[in-house]
Amino acid sequence: MKKLLENLGLAECYGKKLTLHRVLQINKKSVTDVPAQSLSDLPWLFLKRLMLLQRTARIVKCSSIDEAEVSGWDDDQDSAESDCPQSVNPLDVLTAVFLCSDSFLQQEMIMKMSMCQFAIPLLLPNSDNNQITLMLWAMRDIVKKYRPHSLSDPTGFVEERIVLSKLPLVSFVRLGRCNISKSEILNKVLSNSQQYTDTFVHFNMSCGNIKKKISNGLVELAWYLPCGNENIDVFPEPIAIANLRGDIQDFETQFSFLCEASTAVFVFFESQFLDTQLISVPSQKPTPQLFFVGDSNNNSIKATVDKLNLKKSNFIFKASQNDADFIHKIQSKLQDTINNNNHKTSVVRLAEIARNLGISVDEDGEGCQCAKKSADEITSKIKDIVQFKKEELPLQGEILMKLAKLEKEECRLKNIDDKKIDDYKNELQMQKKKLREEQCSKDMSPTMSCFISAISTPERAYFLKWLRITLENRSHEILPKLREQYKQKCKDVCGNKAEIAELDKKISNSSLGVEHFIREMSQLYEAAVSLPEDALYRKQLETLPRLCAELLLDGFSLELVDGDSSNIPAKWLSGVFSELNTRVESKNRIKVLTVLGVQSSGKSTLLNTMFGVQFAVSSGRCTRGAFMQLIKVADDRQAELKCDYIVIIDTEGLKSPELAQLDNSYEHDNELATLVVGLSDVTIVNIAMENSTEMKDILQIIVHAFLRMKEIGKKHTCLFVHQNVADVSAHDSNMRDRKFLLEQLDEMTQAAAKMENKQKFSKFTHVMNYDTVTGDHYIPGLWHGNPPMAPVSIGYSESVYDLKKHIMEIFKGYESYNINEFLKWTKDLWTAVKYEKFIFSFRNSLVADAYMKLCTEYNRWDWTLRKQMHTWALEAETKILNHGKFETSEKCSVEDVRYRLLQETEDKLSEGQNEINDKIKSYYEQGEGHVELVENYRHDFINSAMSLKKELSNSVRSKLDAAVSRRNGMIKVEGIKKTYMDTMEEKVLKLLKKCREKKSDMSDSMLDEAFENMWQETVRTLPDTGLEHQDIRTRVLRHLMINLESRGSSMAQRLDEVKDLNSHGHGKFIAYKGNFISKRVHAKWIKTVQEMSDNLISDCQKFAKLKRQSKDDYDDTYIREILNMIDEKLKAHEDLELKEDFELTLKLHICGFASRAFQEIHNQFIKENNPRTALENFKQTYRSDFIDLYRERDQCQRKADEFMRNCLEPALERCISENLSMKMADKMVTGENIAVFGSRTTFQISILKNLLDESKFETYLYFISSYETFVKAFILDKIKKHFSAENRMVTMEENLVNEVISEIKQAIEKAERDPKINDIKVFFENICSELAKRLVFPKDAVDKISTLNNANPQKIAECLQCSVMDMDKSLKASFQARDFQSKIDCLQTKPQDLLFKRVHGCGKQCPFCKAPCEAGGDAHTKHFVSMHRPEGLGRCRWDDSKKLVTDICSSSVCSNSRFKCQDTKDQWHPYKEYSKIYPDWRIDPDPSIEASAYWKYVMAEFNTQFAEEYKAKPAEITWGEITKEDAEKSLNIN
Repeated sequence: MKKLLENLGLAECYGKKLTLHRVLQINKKSVTDVPAQSLSDLPWLFLKRLMLLQRTARIVKCSSIDEAEVSGWDDDQDSAESDCPQSVNPLDVLTAVFLCSDSFLQQEMIMKMSMCQFAIPLLLPNSDNNQITLMLWAMRDIVKKYRPHSLSDPTGFVEERIVLSKLPLVSFVRLGRCNISKSEILNKVLSNSQQYTDTFVHFNMSCGNIKKKISNGLVELAWYLPCGNENIDVFPEPIAIANLRGDIQDFETQFSFLCEASTAVFVFFESQFLDTQLISVPSQKPTPQLFFVGDSNNNSIKATVDKLNLKKSNFIFKASQNDADFIHKIQSKLQDTINNNNHKTSVVRLAEIARNLGISVDEDGEGCQCAKKSADEITSKIKDIVQFKKEELPLQGEILMKLAKLEKEECRLKNIDDKKIDDYKNELQMQKKKLREEQCSKDMSPTMSCFISAISTPERAYFLKWLRITLENRSHEILPKLREQYKQKCKDVCGNKAEIAELDKKISNSSLGVEHFIREMSQLYEAAVSLPEDALYRKQLETLPRLCAELLLDGFSLELVDGDSSNIPAKWLSGVFSELNTRVESKNRIKVLTVLGVQSSGKSTLLNTMFGVQFAVSSGRCTRGAFMQLIKVADDRQAELKCDYIVIIDTEGLKSPELAQLDNSYEHDNELATLVVGLSDVTIVNIAMENSTEMKDILQIIVHAFLRMKEIGKKHTCLFVHQNVADVSAHDSNMRDRKFLLEQLDEMTQAAAKMENKQKFSKFTHVMNYDTVTGDHYIPGLWHGNPPMAPVSIGYSESVYDLKKHIMEIFKGYESYNINEFLKWTKDLWTAVKYEKFIFSFRNSLVADAYMKLCTEYNRWDWTLRKQMHTWALEAETKILNHGKFETSEKCSVEDVRYRLLQETEDKLSEGQNEINDKIKSYYEQGEGHVELVENYRHDFINSAMSLKKELSNSVRSKLDAAVSRRNGMIKVEGIKKTYMDTMEEKVLKLLKKCREKKSDMSDSMLDEAFENMWQETVRTLPDTGLEHQDIRTRVLRHLMINLESRGSSMAQRLDEVKDLNSHGHGKFIAYKGNFISKRVHAKWIKTVQEMSDNLISDCQKFAKLKRQSKDDYDDTYIREILNMIDEKLKAHEDLELKEDFELTLKLHICGFASRAFQEIHNQFIKENNPRTALENFKQTYRSDFIDLYRERDQCQRKADEFMRNCLEPALERCISENLSMKMADKMVTGENIAVFGSRTTFQISILKNLLDESKFETYLYFISSYETFVKAFILDKIKKHFSAENRMVTMEENLVNEVISEIKQAIEKAERDPKINDIKVFFENICSELAKRLVFPKDAVDKISTLNNANPQKIAECLQCSVMDMDKSLKASFQARDFQSKIDCLQTKPQDLLFKRVHGCGKQCPFCKAPCEAGGDAHTKHFVSMHRPEGLGRCRWDDSKKLVTDICSSSVCSNSRFKCQDTKDQWHPYKEYSKIYPDWRIDPDPSIEASAYWKYVMAEFNTQFAEEYKAKPAEITWGEITKEDAEKSLNIN
């Protein structure tokens, strides 16, 4: 043995054991791939590979050896074993390393071997002193998780320390030489056909044929653990498998141990040794059951079986069977034995058996047992973890949380209210002092005295390990189930918010680890140093940092950030680092590596594999905060790496936004990321593929952190580690993904720079050293196959090794800093973090951008459909108004036409809605503009498309209903007029005939006299059948009653008292008179109601005025439209809680003046459409026709002029009026004003810019208090400015006229060319029919022009073309002459109204600050604002001081402040529960966001004026001076 140890270079280590600390050092060999040159390299190669979890760890050999071909078939067969001097059997290397390692290195090796699915040493032989050791301590760290088939819950699992698990033990041994390779067969027995693993070293492995020198007598242990899948599992329940190396004849102690411990023993035998006493004695006992495995049966074996009375069924012969059948037979025997025998044992029980047989147990050493006693003294007190922490670790928990909050509040002053800053800071100092005094008043608990004593002894490493093991054993009873529940609930964050938050709290409270005791030490120290320097208590505890520094150097981790209170104990760290610096003296240069990532993404495993660092893993306890550990750099690498230690920082998993929302950990995550990134030279961003979506959100935190660091002069290296990527070509095939990731990072950097006001950084590479070629590492999944029987994948360990080498290369390029500098940097950084009011809703910038892009796109689609339907509605209306005029209409009535047009409308709208939905779907599928961030708004926009369809459908239906009503009214009038005109035509023709029969030529005066006599006589004979006068006022009142009939008896009773509307609607409407409101009257409320009423009344008056201009008869659709306008306005102001009395009074007032206006419209229509009046209007035309016919003059030009003047010109003017509004609005939306009207957000920015340019208090007040009126005026002003410039209005009118006149000319030419047209009546009607889609013609005028004529159609066509040219010139001259306002007044639909609908949105204003809702679409479920204003601008003031409030809503709703107003019935209500009062509003809680510079400027500039107007005191402005330029810049106007 000594010779072998010398050959392996381990002779020195046999006495002075190898330590884990030494093995983990960074030396030249740890990151180089130089092959082993001699036997002395083999142990280090084994250890290096094992620490990296490489499955090739046991295959170690010298590169100089030429491998000879060796034939052999038994791994334990002496004659077949080679004895090459330059080769060593892997088991000898393993045994030698274990014999030369201290107990902590042994523990780590066994842990890693277990992960690689290597068999581990159970009984370790030492041939030097013939001592056998049972490796119980070395196995203590192994925790296994498996799912036996016997579990009643199919989703359940067992998780426990394997040394405590009671399992059946099955042993495999060899007797003599056997022709079957025991260990290879055993590997196959434990493997399913798809997942073979070399658990045990066997003859056919590399160097497995080399003769064993020191490893015979080694008993190895492995476990078979089921995963719960019947198709995968070899055995349904867990089994322990022991394998003895060597012949049992040489190792009777080991064989006796196995026989006593095992349920069954499989003996691979040589027949001649079968009758040995070793077999005959155990075979007589019921346990263990012996099975004999041989190559083939023969007479000698049979004789021995009979002689010893052995069971023949317990013999298994391979004979001619193939391996598969042979393995199956062994598996069946093994399974049957376990099923029929309930004998189970644990490794702890094996230790007792070992002691009885004189086998030593590794943990029986005095130091280990003494440490165990100390640990048990502490853990025996733990009955309930939560209670234990309160009583024995009293300085953390609630007190520490309060201290941490006070420290941050000292910097951030979020709750200062109206106190003076100095007074408030003094108050905070006093509160901190009291808490420190409270800490000092609590005596050190007995537990902490015991803990500090234990870590002051040489056995502290044993003590801390025992304490950790015992605490984790307790955690294993509680935490795994809680964690599994948490994992399941997190699959649906939205649906399980309360449960997730509760589980998170339970997990945190149920966690108890060594770090809690170290944390208590830190608080004992922090409390002590707050006392005077000469205080005895302080002096007694001044040694605590030294203990912690020693632990750090021993390889234990130190808590940098307390994850529970999000705090750094600065004084404690100062003490620890100061002591550390003293201990390492000049060797104090360090470099820092940090890993960040989402929860459960494999960060700790990555670091453990790469550096062997022992951070807490999630399966045991809940890791919170950030921990650091030191890795020593060996002397041979210090010059190259320019450092003496590498600091590894591991952080808790950052939470996805959804989870962070539940426990408000945005702030915690942001602080954590900023701090650790700031401390690091290299930051690994760990991305597990299954968490890549959450990681995109987390990246934004990290980008903010990087940006802050760059700003203070540190530019770090960032490496992205993509875990669970198995493809060998991942690096190349993911080139596109890497490019996309960089694009995303650039966008995030820009967004972060925008929010941090550091726009000079536009690319991620501006803030981080990141290379798209080398900056990404792709690491396959950890396991090769299905756990728990899967070994670590070779790809995983190799990829991690490559990453480690890359990191070392990067470190070479950085200058190191010493421990004192690191401490200073940590403290400075933490101070910055405490002062920094982070933008914790870090998603807002990207979400806002993505939402705005989507809104802009949707607005475009919405506008396109509105335009199409506007054009369609005009055509449909024109068709109805022309129905029956120029074509036979007997086949269908006007109602039939309406029905058909409505069907076409619905078809077009459905098509339009589907098109918008397809565009929404396509927009999301393209994935541009970060649509994934606004996925939850998708349904709102789909609903908005549905709402748009409904709105346009109602609008078109209303338009067509009114057109039908008008047409039906006109049909009757046209019939009477036609009768009168036919009669008059007949009389004129008779008179003409009579005059022509006279021989003498009549003069004009004679013709005039004859015509006048005929006219008077004819008019006297015509029946007086004009339209009947209607009582419109009564009809309006009836419609009002119908509108209110659903309101109940009290409303009906009040309405019954209204006899007519004559007395209503006079003078100004006063909103507040009488008991209209359901709560105490507020001046602000009255003002709002009055403004709402005035706006509504104004809109109704404009509506009535427009109807008067149309010259149509009154229709009931008019009053229905007005009542609808009132109902919509009242619904939009439901929050005002107006009473029914108010509604009735307002409706009576409006219906009063409207009824009189509508009565006048009706009277005027009756007057203008009286058949006799109409006939009188044509009298001169009849006279001219009569004289022209008598004189046989050419009537062509006169008839053409009449047609142009009485038919074409009014129709063309109406067409221009109908079309101009939409064209003007479209020009504003799609032209140079798209930056203003493109979306609601751009519109808001434009208004704010306009207000800033004007900078008048009155204008700001008008904007805030009368938002709707202001917006309409602003839009009209924009329209006026745009169309007044460069003669744009005239140009648009002329273009529209050119378009229609072109159609008129084409219609004339077509009629002229038609050979069937041979009289003027058909000629004119043909033109009218051709233009019937576009123009509405008065039938009586067309009929009159078509009678009493001798005009030739071809000739009149020429004349008509000339008349049209004259009309063109005349109209264009009138365009130039008229002013803009008169043109707007004449338009039926106003362009400002069309634009108002587009940009105004729902019109709701934030209940606190009055900022308008920015939600896109019309069917959004919640109102929201991206940037709130100081609440004082919305009239909020402090209740006691009456000063205006400078806070903004997003800060208030996460504070503990309260508010009261009329909506809370003047009762105080918590801001946090604002949604109970305002359920339609979504105000994102965000304590970090300040009001934009814009609104700060406005508040400061007009502070006094706002206070006077609101009858409050001016706000106390706490921010510094902000200029007008700063305000403008904050609007981000490009």
